[in-house]
Amino acid sequence: MANIVEEFNAYRSRMNDKVLADNNKIVKRIFNLDTNAFAEGALPKKTKELLGLGNSLVLRCDDCVRYHLEACYQLHIPKEEVVEAMSVSLLIGGTIVIPHLRKAYEYWEALENN
Repeated sequence: MANIVEEFNAYRSRMNDKVLADNNKIVKRIFNLDTNAFAEGALPKKTKELLGLGNSLVLRCDDCVRYHLEACYQLHIPKEEVVEAMSVSLLIGGTIVIPHLRKAYEYWEALENN
């Protein structure tokens, strides 16, 4: 099995470069806003990443879930906290979130084994 973490990061980087190469002001501002929204502030980065993860699960965006899982992993957020945050998202989003929860577990496992 190919390393899904490496594949995801390579794809994301390659495509972000292509998107940003068009030098569209709106796109660049959205990317900048996204970066700044997750910086340390009144809420710690850890809290923001868990919020991002939870919202991404409810919105069923697997790429976003992967991005926030990786950020949580790099921040050394314990798996138990990540799982608890995802369980709240499952409650809010309902059973339609279950397939994305499965993918999240798969990706977290890949991060741990990377």
